[in-house]
Amino acid sequence: MKILEDKNQNLYVYIYTNDHMPAHVHVFKGRKNDKNVHDVKINIGSENEPPSIVKANPNMKGNDIKAAWELVANNQEILLKKWNEIHDV
Repeated sequence: MKILEDKNQNLYVYIYTNDHMPAHVHVFKGRKNDKNVHDVKINIGSENEPPSIVKANPNMKGNDIKAAWELVANNQEILLKKWNEIHDV
């Protein structure tokens, strides 16, 4: 389920409804179904813990990974709330 997007940087944040803990998102550079799309998995963190990179597509550029992390960090509270709603936490 797409939760957030930053069209200026072509980043799209997804939370999968059948996913597992810890709370995390998948951030795609480009549309999810594009041929050359790259993604990074980021743990959302908590009130006391910043987001953290779990795994990035090796073809994703470092500045795109950084932009994805910043997008998650700047929307951490919203994303954590949405994760909890989706997964009944």
